[in-house]
Amino acid sequence: MYAAGSLFQLLRDGRPRTRAELAAETGLARSTVTQRVDSLLASNLIGPADKAASTGGRPPTRFAFNPNARFVLAADIGATHARLALTDLACEVLAEAADELLVAAGPEPVLSWVNATGQKLIAKVGRDPADLLGVGIGLPGPVEHSTGRPVSPPIMPGWDGFDVQGYLEDRFGAVALVDNDVNIMALGEHFAHWSNAPHMMFVKVATGIGSGLISDGRLHRGAQGAAGDMGHLQLPHGTDVVCRCGNTGCLEAVASGAAIAAKLAARGIQAASSGDVVTLARGGNIEALQLLRQAGRDIGEVLAAAVSLFNPSVIVIGGSLSQAGEHLIAGVREIVYRRSLPLATQDLRIVQSSTGDRAGIIGAAVMVIDHALAPAQVDLMIAAPAGT
Repeated sequence: MYAAGSLFQLLRDGRPRTRAELAAETGLARSTVTQRVDSLLASNLIGPADKAASTGGRPPTRFAFNPNARFVLAADIGATHARLALTDLACEVLAEAADELLVAAGPEPVLSWVNATGQKLIAKVGRDPADLLGVGIGLPGPVEHSTGRPVSPPIMPGWDGFDVQGYLEDRFGAVALVDNDVNIMALGEHFAHWSNAPHMMFVKVATGIGSGLISDGRLHRGAQGAAGDMGHLQLPHGTDVVCRCGNTGCLEAVASGAAIAAKLAARGIQAASSGDVVTLARGGNIEALQLLRQAGRDIGEVLAAAVSLFNPSVIVIGGSLSQAGEHLIAGVREIVYRRSLPLATQDLRIVQSSTGDRAGIIGAAVMVIDHALAPAQVDLMIAAPAGT
């Protein structure tokens, strides 16, 4: 009980504590606490903070989490973009880069960019590569989290079964974790703004539609990692629309950014992507605004059922289309509040993402940090000989 790794979890909240305070919180003997603290000091995971008030004699030293002890490489790969960042252990961004990149180009070109750009960022901030805690990456398709391999991703030709985790670990010499992009966005938004909401849904509305579920403060992936795949639930009124998954009437085929762009193009309005839809909406294009409002209603139909089943206290709407103004979210609210049970919606908030396009990189960093700084992992880190 309360090995060094467990003791470290108390200090991760950032509040400085003395050895006496740690002994009181854990029930450990002062000599045991001193041994654990010395081990954590040697690992640089904690460091001396301010001196505590003295009750006579030399004031005791407080110790606190050192977020600069290591750093993390976090990647958020979308259908048409890639964003990369280095963060400290408190998820503060140290350096970042972004580029237009087609995930359909295949794993080698995309991951080569991650490798090359990541190495440049590490050199730019002047960090020792040996201090890299790990690499986290989100991909726009189904991922088997335990192996880090995409599973039949519909918009990612060539990625099915590719060992993303092994590829990154070989090049960076650190643990790599892979997940669906919406899951890491949910982690990022929850960490940054909704840590006091144990039950949260994050809905990404962009080229595709998906959701991430936070349950009891933890990401809920489901049995095969497919939890939250709301984009491929069928809408009753869209049964004639073919989805990229092969089925018809999927929410994504009716209400995604790609679907709205296609509807606008069919009306003679120049639009080929989610970005074009956002530009038109911000410019006051009536047809774009009407389609966004209807897309919100369609998404609300699916979310109304999810609210009754999952009962979240917060639904966060993110992704590129959430930046088009209030019309999308207004449509969601209109249907959810009308169709869900009053008990489930009495305290429900439906809000726009506050983290914006950084949600993915923050979430990828959180994923790595929570894994690599878990008690057992910290104990292994402390036990490892210097230089390993």
